[in-house]
Amino acid sequence: MGRIIGIDFGRRRCGVAVTDPLRIVATALQTVDTAGLPAFVAAYCAREQVDFIVAGLPRDLRGNESESMRFIRPAIARLRKALPAMEIVMWDERFTSAIAHRSMIDSGMSRTQRRDKSLADRMAAVLILNSYLESRQYSSRE
Repeated sequence: MGRIIGIDFGRRRCGVAVTDPLRIVATALQTVDTAGLPAFVAAYCAREQVDFIVAGLPRDLRGNESESMRFIRPAIARLRKALPAMEIVMWDERFTSAIAHRSMIDSGMSRTQRRDKSLADRMAAVLILNSYLESRQYSSRE
């Protein structure tokens, strides 16, 4: 059983999370420039066994794709081109950034620490991946 990578896409940078080999828990891996994401993920997949990728799908409150999908679609296309055999599952990421910021506040982080957007991106990737792991869709794959 291989790992699963979770990605929180952003216009400039992406938060990346990964499961342990047993897929019990997701942990933050790194924040990567969006342009360099395909190379980063390809290098990671060359070192570790990865079965598939879960990418955040931004939606509005009505469930429609959000405006940011116009930036995410090309990034997903570049990732698919770099890893043509890798399955990419799109997963609803509504509120993950807000939950990540709330978690930072609740954990007692200072304002200066909370300004580190790369930390919030990594936390959002962990939330996306954990949400997927807790879903019935993942349970039915096992």
